[in-house]
Amino acid sequence: MKDLYIFILALSVALALASPVAAATADIAVVSSSLDPPVMMSGDTGTLTIVVQNNGADPVAIQSARLYGKGVVPTTDPYLAVGEIGGGNTRSFTFTVRADAGEGTFYPTFVLDFRDGGSLRNPVLIQVEDTPLSISMVKKPDAFSEGRTAGITLMVGNPRPNAVSGVQVVPEGTGFSVTPTSGFVGGLEPDASGTVTFNLTPETETDVTFRVVWRNGINTHTTDLVLPVTFGEDKKRANPVITNVEVTPISGGYRIVGDVMNAGLESARSVMIAPASPAIPIDPFRVYVVGTLDPDDISSFEVTLRVDAAVEDVPLVVEYRDDDGNLYTSTRTVGLGGGTVAPVKEQESGGFPVLGAVVVLLIALGVAGAIYHSWKRT
Repeated sequence: MKDLYIFILALSVALALASPVAAATADIAVVSSSLDPPVMMSGDTGTLTIVVQNNGADPVAIQSARLYGKGVVPTTDPYLAVGEIGGGNTRSFTFTVRADAGEGTFYPTFVLDFRDGGSLRNPVLIQVEDTPLSISMVKKPDAFSEGRTAGITLMVGNPRPNAVSGVQVVPEGTGFSVTPTSGFVGGLEPDASGTVTFNLTPETETDVTFRVVWRNGINTHTTDLVLPVTFGEDKKRANPVITNVEVTPISGGYRIVGDVMNAGLESARSVMIAPASPAIPIDPFRVYVVGTLDPDDISSFEVTLRVDAAVEDVPLVVEYRDDDGNLYTSTRTVGLGGGTVAPVKEQESGGFPVLGAVVVLLIALGVAGAIYHSWKRT
């Protein structure tokens, strides 16, 4: 009987030592886990990959693999028939997860069930943070003007702890035109930034929304910056000013000479000066082309015109363009002398020149007299 007990005990020990499951399950371990995106935002969907390694020499049979938890929950089914993991081999398990509980740090649990009993439980850290990208205005004009193109420069920064991709800026709204229609920044690493520039031409006072569209993993997010567009005086724009005006009557009209000076802080290009209604430009200076006037530059000009007798003041119109080709005008009213300076009456086209005729007649009479006296002598 004693020998039988010894035999049973020895057999039990031998079976225990011969069983690969009890010894190998201890060699199964989670060696790594990764999440895409590395940091989720509330409502994001991510991909969690868990790598398991068999550190033993014998294969281990796995019944199932699953993930469960609160806050960050799996949205895919568990692995119900995994099979064996050979000695020294690794096996990856991928789960789709969703952040359902706002910001925070969560630990969903990964569970491996061994076929021969027992299980492995391993919590996986997942961080959820809702910090969005930032957008700031780098450059804009002091004031907008109707129809004037203005340069807008924006900076997009990434204050998040993880990289984002597909960053672009799209202007949205009505009452303006803009080029380009969108600006592409691309991927942004943590603490990195990128700039985009737009040429904005407002047609009316409006709000322009610059929408930053970007991706955190496969999830699309947006960040907005609203730019109010109100019309006002641009303090830096060119400002041609007419000074030192002199009015002189000429045959058939007036000659106006003076100086034009750029009192602004930007160049005035394609500057032209011309009289406007009720004045009628006449030759030789119907329009005076000055050209470009840089800040503080001055140039003389001269225009010629005629008016009806009752007109005492005439407008001089200055046209110029900015660097973007936008056209501007300014007007200076010039008095013709308040009636003290009367223009010489213009000869009507096709009319008879009385003074010239008299002179010609006198010359003809003189020539005829000389011929007559010459005949009498002979």
